[in-house]
Amino acid sequence: MTTPPVLPLSGVLVADFGRVLAAPYATMLLADLGADVIKVEHPATGDDTRAWGPPHAHGEATYYLSVNRNKRSLALDLRDERDRRRASELVRRADVLFENFRPGTMQRHGLGYDQVRPGNPGLLYCSITGFGAGPGAGLPGYDLLIQAVGGLMSVTGPAPGQPVKTGVALVDVLTGLHAAIGVLAALRHRDATGEGQHIEVNLLSTLLSSLVNQAAGYTLAGQVPGILGNRHPSIAPYEVYQAKDRPLVIAVGTDRQFTALCQGLGAPGLAVDPRFATNPDRVAHVDELAEKVGELLATRTAAEWFEHLTPLGVPCGPVNDLAQAFDLAERLGLAPRATIPDNDGSPMDLVANPISLSRTPPRCARRPPRLGEHTGELADWLDS
Repeated sequence: MTTPPVLPLSGVLVADFGRVLAAPYATMLLADLGADVIKVEHPATGDDTRAWGPPHAHGEATYYLSVNRNKRSLALDLRDERDRRRASELVRRADVLFENFRPGTMQRHGLGYDQVRPGNPGLLYCSITGFGAGPGAGLPGYDLLIQAVGGLMSVTGPAPGQPVKTGVALVDVLTGLHAAIGVLAALRHRDATGEGQHIEVNLLSTLLSSLVNQAAGYTLAGQVPGILGNRHPSIAPYEVYQAKDRPLVIAVGTDRQFTALCQGLGAPGLAVDPRFATNPDRVAHVDELAEKVGELLATRTAAEWFEHLTPLGVPCGPVNDLAQAFDLAERLGLAPRATIPDNDGSPMDLVANPISLSRTPPRCARRPPRLGEHTGELADWLDS
């Protein structure tokens, strides 16, 4: 029998006081990499997302199931003296703590960073907020709100004046990723020095950083971008077209790819047309280009264009729904599903961790815990 590899974060104990999405997503990533994540939840309600359904599967909301695998659930009421002692003992033993309450909440329970640091100076304490711990500390940090006030909706939508949110709580996910990266960097520092530290990540700053080229266009050139629909502000043709049967994306990023597209469309003359010869020319004449390319694409189905243009080196593809997207990933050998047996032995299909490590691949071994499922064993451990 082959001995399972020791995972990168084996031996790292995470006290997870987070809920909803950003913090649980970050801690799930750490758990996939071997960390022992103990999810602290209120005994009556648990994580908010346990009630965020439909849809449901295996008796629970799929929202909750999506970001809580490989964890253990410890039900504690922080208003109860005994449970508060157990929480304090968990923090004293932990390597990492995550929390995403409003600033001041953990302090009221005696669990603020400055309060717990003396008993555990090596603790890495990660706080996730909506707008930081300064003047914005009292503002509620909901993803939709951040998308609005943080500028994402101002560049997203079908047309000017029609802002639209993304189809998933993208800012929460990005914030969870940044939090996980911050903790990994702090772990590296602690390995070298023995020092713990306070890691702070907020949704608004994360979004501004994640707006990358759009944000840099403002900070460097003073340009305030607007809604371009499915077009790119700096590249063309880079948008959604209507094929004979359904929408098709063309994502041409170079002049060479544009030449290949024109040849594939049976219109090589477009590549030498002065209006379209270079990318700046194409961006300047994007409406005329879209009209000509759209007329040609409307003659065949999206699947036919995908099969025809892809071998020519043209980045293109149909607009898939989730079922089609998973099917594509499976056909490409990407193994997008991770199957874990439920407590009754039935298979539970979750989304696989996208990180591939040749020596220590992420694990997907434990189903998301039921509320308080591990309270008994963990309470005995903390009381000992």
